[in-house]
Amino acid sequence: MLSGRDELGHRSETVRRANLSAIVRELHESGPMSRSDLVTRTGLTRSAIRGLIGELVAGDLASESPAALDGTPGRPSPVVRPDPNGAIVLAFEIAVDSLAAAAVGLGGRPLEHLRIDLPRGRSSVDDITSALAELAATIRARLPSTATLVGAGTAVVGVIRRRDGMVSMAPNLGWRDEPLGDRLTTALDLPVPIAFANESDLAALAEHRRGAARGIDDVLLVWGSVGVGGGLIVDGAPLTGSAGYSGEVGHIPVNPDGLPCRCGSTGCWETEVGSSALLRRAGRPPEGGHEAVDAVLAAAGAGDPIALAAFAETGRWLGIGLAGAINVLNPDLVLLGGRLAPSYPFVRLTLEAELDRRVLRASRRLVRVVPTSLGEDAPLLGAAELAFEPLLADPAAWLRPRHTLAALASA
Repeated sequence: MLSGRDELGHRSETVRRANLSAIVRELHESGPMSRSDLVTRTGLTRSAIRGLIGELVAGDLASESPAALDGTPGRPSPVVRPDPNGAIVLAFEIAVDSLAAAAVGLGGRPLEHLRIDLPRGRSSVDDITSALAELAATIRARLPSTATLVGAGTAVVGVIRRRDGMVSMAPNLGWRDEPLGDRLTTALDLPVPIAFANESDLAALAEHRRGAARGIDDVLLVWGSVGVGGGLIVDGAPLTGSAGYSGEVGHIPVNPDGLPCRCGSTGCWETEVGSSALLRRAGRPPEGGHEAVDAVLAAAGAGDPIALAAFAETGRWLGIGLAGAINVLNPDLVLLGGRLAPSYPFVRLTLEAELDRRVLRASRRLVRVVPTSLGEDAPLLGAAELAFEPLLADPAAWLRPRHTLAALASA
Protein backbone atom coordinates (compact mmCIF):
# COMPACT_ATOMS: atom_id res chain seq x y z
CA MET A 1 0.00 0.00 0.00
CA LEU A 2 1.35 3.44 -0.95
CA SER A 3 1.96 6.06 1.70
CA GLY A 4 0.36 9.48 1.26
CA ARG A 5 3.62 10.92 -0.06
CA ASP A 6 4.12 7.99 -2.45
CA GLU A 7 0.54 8.26 -3.68
CA LEU A 8 1.00 11.96 -4.33
CA GLY A 9 4.21 11.25 -6.24
CA HIS A 10 2.43 8.56 -8.27
CA ARG A 11 -0.33 11.00 -9.18
CA SER A 12 2.21 13.65 -10.13
CA GLU A 13 4.03 11.22 -12.41
CA THR A 14 0.75 10.18 -14.04
CA VAL A 15 -0.14 13.83 -14.66
CA ARG A 16 3.34 14.52 -16.06
CA ARG A 17 3.07 11.63 -18.50
CA ALA A 18 -0.39 12.74 -19.63
CA ASN A 19 0.81 16.30 -20.16
CA LEU A 20 3.84 15.17 -22.16
CA SER A 21 1.49 13.07 -24.30
CA ALA A 22 -0.79 16.05 -24.95
CA ILE A 23 2.16 18.19 -26.11
CA VAL A 24 3.79 15.56 -28.32
CA ARG A 25 0.47 14.65 -29.92
CA GLU A 26 -0.21 18.31 -30.75
CA LEU A 27 3.26 18.73 -32.29
CA HIS A 28 2.97 15.47 -34.23
CA GLU A 29 -0.49 16.12 -35.63
CA SER A 30 -0.39 19.92 -36.06
CA GLY A 31 3.28 20.70 -36.65
CA PRO A 32 5.50 23.48 -35.25
CA MET A 33 3.82 25.96 -32.95
CA SER A 34 4.75 28.51 -30.35
CA ARG A 35 4.72 27.86 -26.63
CA SER A 36 1.77 30.25 -26.44
CA ASP A 37 -0.16 28.14 -28.95
CA LEU A 38 0.64 25.02 -26.93
CA VAL A 39 -0.74 26.70 -23.82
CA THR A 40 -3.97 27.41 -25.71
CA ARG A 41 -4.21 23.95 -27.29
CA THR A 42 -3.41 21.90 -24.16
CA GLY A 43 -4.75 24.09 -21.36
CA LEU A 44 -1.45 23.78 -19.47
CA THR A 45 0.21 26.71 -17.75
CA ARG A 46 3.16 28.52 -19.29
CA SER A 47 5.51 27.27 -16.58
CA ALA A 48 4.35 23.67 -17.08
CA ILE A 49 4.83 23.99 -20.85
CA ARG A 50 8.31 25.41 -20.38
CA GLY A 51 9.44 22.54 -18.14
CA LEU A 52 7.92 19.80 -20.27
CA ILE A 53 9.34 21.24 -23.50
CA GLY A 54 12.73 21.22 -21.80
CA GLU A 55 12.37 17.49 -21.20
CA LEU A 56 11.38 16.85 -24.81
CA VAL A 57 14.29 18.90 -26.15
CA ALA A 58 16.74 17.05 -23.88
CA GLY A 59 15.25 13.75 -25.09
CA ASP A 60 15.61 14.71 -28.79
CA LEU A 61 11.86 14.60 -29.40
CA ALA A 62 11.57 18.35 -30.00
CA SER A 63 13.62 21.46 -30.74
CA GLU A 64 13.05 25.14 -30.03
CA SER A 65 13.96 28.27 -31.94
CA PRO A 66 13.22 31.97 -31.49
CA ALA A 67 10.07 33.17 -33.21
CA ALA A 68 10.38 35.76 -35.96
CA LEU A 69 9.57 39.31 -34.91
CA ASP A 70 6.11 40.28 -36.13
CA GLY A 71 6.01 43.93 -35.07
CA THR A 72 3.77 43.37 -32.04
CA PRO A 73 4.80 44.48 -28.51
CA GLY A 74 6.54 42.03 -26.21
CA ARG A 75 8.93 39.17 -26.70
CA PRO A 76 7.64 36.53 -29.15
CA SER A 77 7.09 33.03 -27.81
CA PRO A 78 9.67 30.43 -28.91
CA VAL A 79 8.58 28.02 -31.63
CA VAL A 80 8.59 24.32 -30.76
CA ARG A 81 9.14 21.73 -33.50
CA PRO A 82 8.92 17.94 -33.44
CA ASP A 83 12.34 16.44 -34.18
CA PRO A 84 11.85 14.05 -37.14
CA ASN A 85 15.15 12.24 -36.51
CA GLY A 86 14.53 11.97 -32.77
CA ALA A 87 11.73 9.47 -33.39
CA ILE A 88 11.39 7.53 -36.63
CA VAL A 89 9.05 4.68 -37.56
CA LEU A 90 9.22 2.25 -40.44
CA ALA A 91 5.98 1.79 -42.37
CA PHE A 92 5.11 -1.03 -44.76
CA GLU A 93 2.24 -1.69 -47.14
CA ILE A 94 1.24 -4.99 -48.71
CA ALA A 95 -1.13 -4.25 -51.58
CA VAL A 96 -2.41 -6.59 -54.29
CA ASP A 97 0.00 -5.39 -56.97
CA SER A 98 2.72 -3.54 -55.08
CA LEU A 99 4.79 -3.39 -51.90
CA ALA A 100 5.93 -0.19 -50.22
CA ALA A 101 8.15 0.85 -47.35
CA ALA A 102 8.87 4.24 -45.81
CA ALA A 103 10.65 5.92 -42.94
CA VAL A 104 8.53 8.63 -41.32
CA GLY A 105 9.74 11.09 -38.71
CA LEU A 106 7.85 12.49 -35.74
CA GLY A 107 5.54 15.16 -37.13
CA GLY A 108 4.47 12.91 -40.00
CA ARG A 109 7.26 13.85 -42.40
CA PRO A 110 8.24 11.02 -44.80
CA LEU A 111 12.03 10.80 -44.87
CA GLU A 112 12.47 7.90 -47.29
CA HIS A 113 10.02 6.03 -49.51
CA LEU A 114 10.20 3.03 -51.85
CA ARG A 115 7.47 1.24 -53.82
CA ILE A 116 7.94 -1.79 -56.07
CA ASP A 117 5.57 -3.81 -58.23
CA LEU A 118 4.44 -7.18 -56.90
CA PRO A 119 4.67 -9.63 -59.82
CA ARG A 120 1.91 -12.16 -60.23
CA GLY A 121 2.91 -15.48 -58.76
CA ARG A 122 5.24 -13.84 -56.22
CA SER A 123 2.71 -13.20 -53.47
CA SER A 124 3.45 -15.94 -50.96
CA VAL A 125 4.04 -14.82 -47.38
CA ASP A 126 7.71 -15.81 -47.64
CA ASP A 127 8.17 -13.89 -50.91
CA ILE A 128 6.59 -10.76 -49.49
CA THR A 129 8.33 -10.77 -46.11
CA SER A 130 11.67 -11.27 -47.84
CA ALA A 131 11.01 -8.36 -50.22
CA LEU A 132 9.92 -6.09 -47.36
CA ALA A 133 13.07 -6.94 -45.41
CA GLU A 134 15.16 -5.86 -48.41
CA LEU A 135 13.22 -2.60 -48.72
CA ALA A 136 13.66 -1.94 -45.00
CA ALA A 137 17.41 -2.52 -45.21
CA THR A 138 17.69 -0.09 -48.13
CA ILE A 139 15.74 2.59 -46.30
CA ARG A 140 17.64 2.19 -43.04
CA ALA A 141 20.93 2.58 -44.91
CA ARG A 142 19.79 5.98 -46.20
CA LEU A 143 18.90 7.42 -42.78
CA PRO A 144 21.23 9.31 -40.45
CA SER A 145 23.02 6.96 -38.05
CA THR A 146 21.82 9.11 -35.13
CA ALA A 147 18.16 8.65 -36.04
CA THR A 148 16.11 6.84 -33.39
CA LEU A 149 13.76 4.01 -34.35
CA VAL A 150 10.64 3.82 -32.15
CA GLY A 151 8.28 1.47 -33.99
CA ALA A 152 7.00 -0.09 -37.19
CA GLY A 153 3.57 -0.48 -38.76
CA THR A 154 2.20 -2.61 -41.58
CA ALA A 155 -0.86 -2.08 -43.77
CA VAL A 156 -2.25 -5.28 -45.28
CA VAL A 157 -4.83 -5.82 -47.99
CA GLY A 158 -6.79 -8.45 -46.11
CA VAL A 159 -8.68 -9.42 -42.99
CA ILE A 160 -5.98 -9.22 -40.34
CA ARG A 161 -5.99 -9.65 -36.57
CA ARG A 162 -4.37 -6.60 -35.04
CA ARG A 163 -3.13 -8.38 -31.95
CA ASP A 164 -0.60 -10.59 -33.74
CA GLY A 165 -0.81 -9.96 -37.49
CA MET A 166 -2.57 -13.24 -38.31
CA VAL A 167 -4.19 -12.87 -41.74
CA SER A 168 -7.49 -14.70 -41.69
CA MET A 169 -8.15 -14.00 -45.35
CA ALA A 170 -6.55 -11.99 -48.14
CA PRO A 171 -8.38 -13.40 -51.16
CA ASN A 172 -6.68 -11.20 -53.72
CA LEU A 173 -3.29 -12.51 -52.53
CA GLY A 174 -4.52 -16.09 -52.18
CA TRP A 175 -3.92 -16.13 -48.41
CA ARG A 176 -5.89 -17.92 -45.71
CA ASP A 177 -4.81 -18.19 -42.07
CA GLU A 178 -1.29 -16.94 -42.72
CA PRO A 179 0.88 -15.94 -39.72
CA LEU A 180 2.18 -12.77 -41.36
CA GLY A 181 3.00 -11.16 -38.01
CA ASP A 182 5.38 -13.92 -36.96
CA ARG A 183 7.00 -14.18 -40.40
CA LEU A 184 7.55 -10.46 -40.84
CA THR A 185 8.83 -9.99 -37.30
CA THR A 186 11.44 -12.68 -37.95
CA ALA A 187 12.38 -11.32 -41.38
CA LEU A 188 12.81 -7.72 -40.19
CA ASP A 189 14.52 -8.56 -36.88
CA LEU A 190 13.77 -5.15 -35.37
CA PRO A 191 14.14 -4.24 -31.68
CA VAL A 192 10.78 -2.41 -31.72
CA PRO A 193 7.23 -3.74 -31.97
CA ILE A 194 5.52 -4.11 -35.36
CA ALA A 195 1.83 -3.14 -35.50
CA PHE A 196 -0.56 -4.56 -38.10
CA ALA A 197 -3.90 -3.43 -39.53
CA ASN A 198 -6.03 -3.53 -42.65
CA GLU A 199 -4.96 -1.06 -45.35
CA SER A 200 -8.37 0.64 -45.59
CA ASP A 201 -8.52 1.19 -41.83
CA LEU A 202 -5.09 2.80 -41.98
CA ALA A 203 -5.96 4.92 -45.02
CA ALA A 204 -8.91 6.27 -43.03
CA LEU A 205 -6.62 7.00 -40.07
CA ALA A 206 -4.17 8.90 -42.31
CA GLU A 207 -6.90 10.91 -44.04
CA HIS A 208 -8.44 11.78 -40.68
CA ARG A 209 -5.14 13.04 -39.25
CA ARG A 210 -3.55 14.60 -42.31
CA GLY A 211 -5.90 14.54 -45.29
CA ALA A 212 -9.39 15.28 -46.54
CA ALA A 213 -11.11 14.14 -43.33
CA ARG A 214 -9.09 16.26 -40.93
CA GLY A 215 -11.38 17.79 -38.29
CA ILE A 216 -14.35 15.57 -39.27
CA ASP A 217 -15.52 13.09 -36.65
CA ASP A 218 -17.68 10.65 -38.64
CA VAL A 219 -16.11 9.32 -41.81
CA LEU A 220 -16.48 6.31 -44.09
CA LEU A 221 -13.57 5.60 -46.44
CA VAL A 222 -13.99 3.16 -49.34
CA TRP A 223 -10.67 2.01 -50.79
CA GLY A 224 -10.94 0.36 -54.19
CA SER A 225 -8.43 -1.49 -56.33
CA VAL A 226 -8.67 -5.15 -57.31
CA GLY A 227 -10.66 -5.55 -54.10
CA VAL A 228 -12.68 -3.09 -52.07
CA GLY A 229 -12.26 -2.32 -48.38
CA GLY A 230 -13.52 0.26 -45.94
CA GLY A 231 -12.30 2.26 -42.98
CA LEU A 232 -14.44 3.95 -40.35
CA ILE A 233 -13.95 6.93 -38.07
CA VAL A 234 -16.78 7.23 -35.53
CA ASP A 235 -16.93 10.10 -33.01
CA GLY A 236 -13.38 11.01 -34.00
CA ALA A 237 -11.86 7.58 -33.31
CA PRO A 238 -11.17 4.57 -35.57
CA LEU A 239 -13.81 1.84 -35.39
CA THR A 240 -11.97 -1.46 -35.81
CA GLY A 241 -14.16 -4.11 -34.20
CA SER A 242 -13.15 -6.56 -31.48
CA ALA A 243 -10.21 -8.05 -33.43
CA GLY A 244 -9.69 -5.46 -36.16
CA TYR A 245 -11.97 -7.10 -38.72
CA SER A 246 -14.50 -4.29 -39.21
CA GLY A 247 -14.81 -2.27 -42.40
CA GLU A 248 -14.97 -5.15 -44.90
CA VAL A 249 -17.55 -3.29 -46.96
CA GLY A 250 -16.37 -4.95 -50.17
CA HIS A 251 -18.01 -8.14 -49.00
CA ILE A 252 -21.44 -6.69 -48.36
CA PRO A 253 -23.77 -8.75 -50.61
CA VAL A 254 -25.43 -6.37 -53.06
CA ASN A 255 -26.38 -8.50 -56.07
CA PRO A 256 -28.05 -11.90 -55.47
CA ASP A 257 -27.62 -12.68 -59.18
CA GLY A 258 -24.02 -11.46 -59.26
CA LEU A 259 -20.65 -13.07 -59.85
CA PRO A 260 -18.68 -15.32 -57.49
CA CYS A 261 -16.33 -13.40 -55.20
CA ARG A 262 -12.82 -14.48 -54.24
CA CYS A 263 -13.98 -14.58 -50.62
CA GLY A 264 -16.22 -17.56 -51.47
CA SER A 265 -19.54 -15.70 -51.51
CA THR A 266 -21.57 -14.40 -54.46
CA GLY A 267 -22.58 -10.91 -55.51
CA CYS A 268 -20.32 -9.02 -53.09
CA TRP A 269 -20.03 -5.26 -53.63
CA GLU A 270 -16.41 -5.84 -54.67
CA THR A 271 -17.58 -7.83 -57.70
CA GLU A 272 -19.53 -4.78 -58.95
CA VAL A 273 -17.18 -1.87 -58.15
CA GLY A 274 -13.66 -3.38 -58.13
CA SER A 275 -11.18 -2.96 -60.96
CA SER A 276 -12.14 -6.27 -62.56
CA ALA A 277 -15.76 -5.16 -62.91
CA LEU A 278 -14.74 -1.87 -64.51
CA LEU A 279 -12.41 -3.59 -66.98
CA ARG A 280 -15.03 -6.17 -67.87
CA ARG A 281 -17.57 -3.43 -68.65
CA ALA A 282 -14.99 -1.59 -70.73
CA GLY A 283 -14.38 -4.69 -72.85
CA ARG A 284 -10.91 -5.36 -71.46
CA PRO A 285 -9.42 -8.41 -69.69
CA PRO A 286 -10.67 -8.34 -66.07
CA GLU A 287 -7.22 -9.26 -64.71
CA GLY A 288 -5.49 -6.39 -66.52
CA GLY A 289 -4.33 -4.69 -63.34
CA HIS A 290 -3.62 -1.03 -62.63
CA GLU A 291 -2.13 -0.33 -66.07
CA ALA A 292 -5.36 -1.47 -67.74
CA VAL A 293 -7.41 0.70 -65.34
CA ASP A 294 -5.19 3.67 -66.19
CA ALA A 295 -5.90 3.03 -69.88
CA VAL A 296 -9.66 3.09 -69.23
CA LEU A 297 -9.28 6.31 -67.25
CA ALA A 298 -7.38 7.86 -70.15
CA ALA A 299 -10.03 6.68 -72.61
CA ALA A 300 -12.81 8.17 -70.49
CA GLY A 301 -10.88 11.43 -70.25
CA ALA A 302 -10.73 11.48 -74.05
CA GLY A 303 -14.51 10.98 -74.26
CA ASP A 304 -14.59 7.31 -75.29
CA PRO A 305 -18.26 6.24 -74.95
CA ILE A 306 -17.50 2.65 -73.94
CA ALA A 307 -15.18 3.76 -71.14
CA LEU A 308 -17.64 6.42 -69.98
CA ALA A 309 -20.48 3.85 -69.93
CA ALA A 310 -18.29 1.46 -67.90
CA PHE A 311 -17.65 4.15 -65.30
CA ALA A 312 -21.31 5.16 -65.25
CA GLU A 313 -22.42 1.59 -64.45
CA THR A 314 -19.69 1.26 -61.82
CA GLY A 315 -20.89 4.53 -60.31
CA ARG A 316 -24.43 3.18 -60.13
CA TRP A 317 -23.26 0.18 -58.10
CA LEU A 318 -21.08 2.42 -55.95
CA GLY A 319 -24.19 4.43 -55.11
CA ILE A 320 -26.22 1.32 -54.32
CA GLY A 321 -23.65 0.03 -51.85
CA LEU A 322 -22.90 3.41 -50.32
CA ALA A 323 -26.57 4.12 -49.76
CA GLY A 324 -26.88 1.18 -47.38
CA ALA A 325 -23.69 2.12 -45.54
CA ILE A 326 -24.77 5.76 -45.19
CA ASN A 327 -28.20 4.80 -43.89
CA VAL A 328 -26.55 2.64 -41.20
CA LEU A 329 -23.60 4.86 -40.26
CA ASN A 330 -24.80 8.44 -40.91
CA PRO A 331 -21.30 9.79 -41.76
CA ASP A 332 -20.55 13.43 -42.50
CA LEU A 333 -18.06 12.45 -45.17
CA VAL A 334 -17.48 9.54 -47.55
CA LEU A 335 -14.00 9.28 -49.05
CA LEU A 336 -13.23 7.35 -52.22
CA GLY A 337 -9.63 6.13 -52.29
CA GLY A 338 -7.30 3.88 -54.22
CA ARG A 339 -8.36 3.49 -57.87
CA LEU A 340 -11.74 5.00 -56.97
CA ALA A 341 -10.18 8.44 -56.39
CA PRO A 342 -9.19 9.13 -60.05
CA SER A 343 -12.46 7.50 -61.12
CA TYR A 344 -14.53 10.02 -59.17
CA PRO A 345 -15.16 12.54 -62.01
CA PHE A 346 -16.54 9.73 -64.18
CA VAL A 347 -18.70 8.00 -61.55
CA ARG A 348 -19.99 11.08 -59.73
CA LEU A 349 -23.26 11.64 -61.59
CA THR A 350 -24.61 8.08 -61.41
CA LEU A 351 -23.30 7.65 -57.85
CA GLU A 352 -25.00 10.82 -56.63
CA ALA A 353 -28.21 9.87 -58.44
CA GLU A 354 -28.37 6.55 -56.58
CA LEU A 355 -27.69 8.28 -53.27
CA ASP A 356 -30.51 10.73 -53.99
CA ARG A 357 -32.84 7.79 -54.64
CA ARG A 358 -31.83 5.51 -51.81
CA VAL A 359 -30.40 7.43 -48.83
CA LEU A 360 -32.70 8.66 -46.08
CA ARG A 361 -33.39 12.34 -46.63
CA ALA A 362 -31.95 13.54 -43.31
CA SER A 363 -28.68 11.68 -43.83
CA ARG A 364 -28.48 12.65 -47.51
CA ARG A 365 -28.57 16.34 -46.64
CA LEU A 366 -25.55 15.94 -44.37
CA VAL A 367 -23.17 13.66 -46.26
CA ARG A 368 -20.56 14.63 -48.84
CA VAL A 369 -18.68 12.22 -51.14
CA VAL A 370 -15.18 13.29 -52.23
CA PRO A 371 -11.91 11.65 -53.32
CA THR A 372 -9.10 11.10 -50.83
CA SER A 373 -6.31 13.68 -50.78
CA LEU A 374 -3.24 11.61 -49.81
CA GLY A 375 -3.10 9.44 -52.92
CA GLU A 376 -2.01 5.82 -53.10
CA ASP A 377 0.27 6.19 -50.07
CA ALA A 378 -2.57 6.80 -47.60
CA PRO A 379 -2.38 3.23 -46.17
CA LEU A 380 1.40 3.54 -45.84
CA LEU A 381 1.08 6.85 -44.00
CA GLY A 382 -1.61 5.31 -41.82
CA ALA A 383 0.77 2.47 -40.96
CA ALA A 384 3.24 5.10 -39.77
CA GLU A 385 0.56 6.73 -37.62
CA LEU A 386 -0.27 3.35 -36.10
CA ALA A 387 3.41 2.77 -35.31
CA PHE A 388 3.71 6.18 -33.62
CA GLU A 389 0.77 5.58 -31.31
CA PRO A 390 2.73 4.07 -28.35
CA LEU A 391 5.09 7.05 -28.40
CA LEU A 392 2.23 9.55 -28.62
CA ALA A 393 0.40 7.84 -25.75
CA ASP A 394 3.43 7.85 -23.43
CA PRO A 395 6.42 9.93 -24.61
CA ALA A 396 7.98 9.65 -21.15
CA ALA A 397 8.77 6.00 -21.86
CA TRP A 398 11.04 7.12 -24.71
CA LEU A 399 12.99 9.80 -22.85
CA ARG A 400 15.90 7.45 -22.23
CA PRO A 401 18.55 5.64 -24.35
CA ARG A 402 16.82 4.26 -27.42
CA HIS A 403 17.46 2.28 -30.62
CA THR A 404 19.60 4.56 -32.80
CA LEU A 405 20.38 3.16 -36.22
CA ALA A 406 24.09 3.25 -35.41
CA ALA A 407 23.48 0.99 -32.40
CA LEU A 408 21.36 -1.37 -34.49
CA ALA A 409 24.07 -1.62 -37.14
CA SER A 410 26.67 -2.62 -34.55
CA ALA A 411 24.44 -5.12 -32.76
